[in-house]
Amino acid sequence: MINTQTLARPYAKAAFEFASSTGQTQAWSKMLNLAAVAVEVPEVQALLSDPRLTTDDKVEAMVRVLGDDADEAFRNYVRTLGENDRLGVLPIVAELYEDIKAQAEKTLEAEIETAFELSTEQLQTLAAALSKRLDRTVNLQQVVNPALIGGVLIRAGDVVVDGSVRGKLSQLAESLKS
Repeated sequence: MINTQTLARPYAKAAFEFASSTGQTQAWSKMLNLAAVAVEVPEVQALLSDPRLTTDDKVEAMVRVLGDDADEAFRNYVRTLGENDRLGVLPIVAELYEDIKAQAEKTLEAEIETAFELSTEQLQTLAAALSKRLDRTVNLQQVVNPALIGGVLIRAGDVVVDGSVRGKLSQLAESLKS
């Protein structure tokens, strides 16, 4: 059975290539997110899975749902997805589009989990250090988790840096067990 990411990837790439060639990557990002949210609404899901409706009916309904929030090029894109019975993968297309866009813009969303709230200056210092190490612009989102006891846990893409006291205690416990 084919993976939905495999189905969605070419559509995400095509959307990004078109959006970047027209200088509308941010606008397409918003339209894709809107379409992804719309597809997940139960009423729209029911409409798209109704066997009594033709593909054209489903596509036109989706275009009507998007309304004036989508330009003509995006409506044509949605029509292409619909004609190939791929409207259901729009949430994955939107996610993959954002990944491609971030890679092209050399940006990375990172989460920093701390035991206590960090100051803006501390966050900026961490973001600068991560940006230098990862060769990308890093946008940090802070999450406070008192269970860490102290230190930080950083998740940036595939990179995880566990400098928390809880993590160190877990490593110590593992080494004592072996």
